Amino acid sequence: MSGKSVAAIAGYHAHVYYDAATKERAARLRAGLEAAFEVALGRWHDKPVGPHPCGSYQVAFGPALFATLVPWLALNRDGLTVFIHPETGDDVPDHRDYAIWLGRQQELDLEALG
Repeated sequence: MSGKSVAAIAGYHAHVYYDAATKERAARLRAGLEAAFEVALGRWHDKPVGPHPCGSYQVAFGPALFATLVPWLALNRDGLTVFIHPETGDDVPDHRDYAIWLGRQQELDLEALG
């Protein structure tokens, strides 16, 4: 089997998207993540930041958690959109080519990645 090696993945970021109407659900999801997993939770961004089109917070986690955390998110996201991407050190492909969407895919501002 040829192609990219998964060894290039240092970790993952999940970005939980929300707006004023869904922030309470996002807070419940965040509390559930914090209780169930060893993750690093980023700041709340009530406005778009970086390539993200709406409010979000980041959940950083290691490759070993992928098989349990991503299915948990799929089942517990409560209608929120969650954008997941690997961290390979190459930001544009990480966000564009290797992305996983739970919920409605949204347009990212890839120019913000440099």
